[in-house]
Amino acid sequence: VQLQASGGGLVQSGGSLRLSCAASGGTFSRYVMGWFRQAPGREREFVAAISWSGSRTYYTDSVKGRFAISRDNAKNTVYLQMNSLKPEDTAVYYCAARLGVVSSTSTPAEYDYWGQGTQVTVSS
Repeated sequence: VQLQASGGGLVQSGGSLRLSCAASGGTFSRYVMGWFRQAPGREREFVAAISWSGSRTYYTDSVKGRFAISRDNAKNTVYLQMNSLKPEDTAVYYCAARLGVVSSTSTPAEYDYWGQGTQVTVSS
């Protein structure tokens, strides 16, 4: 499956962005979808994940209550709505896909397919 992330940009602290990730080349509804991010000099970290149907979602503690992951299987697209953004959210954001069961503790190694990344910069 091929993934194409979009929607990043520059936003002031407290602002919002909505990331999208369009999938092609596979049966989208079979895949658990995740968002990860990587800041300069840091390892790639888990942000959020969503089950095949969208009924289960998981978030890293630092974004709970501010970010929301969702998916539209008819459009083969997963979204990440980011509200109340903080400078520490600045990173390249990646969408990823995997077969299997969604987990509350996801690592990059568990995901099989990756998008190219989209830059999110939050100014203070």
